[in-house]
Amino acid sequence: MRVGALARQTGMTRDTIRFYERRGLISSRPSQDPSNSYRDYPDDTVDRLDMIAQARDAGMSIAELEVLVRVMETGDLETFDADRFLAGKIAEIKASIERSKRFVAVLEATRKALSRAVQ
Repeated sequence: MRVGALARQTGMTRDTIRFYERRGLISSRPSQDPSNSYRDYPDDTVDRLDMIAQARDAGMSIAELEVLVRVMETGDLETFDADRFLAGKIAEIKASIERSKRFVAVLEATRKALSRAVQ
């Protein structure tokens, strides 16, 4: 799949996709057609980009994603404490969810108070 098709399927820009490739989060290979310089991405790149988008939305940094992807691809658990890393990220995301829930409650209370003030 070429970068344009990948961009359409994922909703990401071509530049974003190329950035993730430069960072080693995804990979491509030269096109089978020797008459062009296109790059082809494996079909499973859509799933990888979806995982990256979800991780970014949850607050994971590119550097953290690079570590996680490297370990996922190599299985190198000798030099990486996956359990500690993942437990830490899970704790961070749960704390973020709790902060968001508290803020939603504040917004709802403010909305309710403002609607009463208008009446």
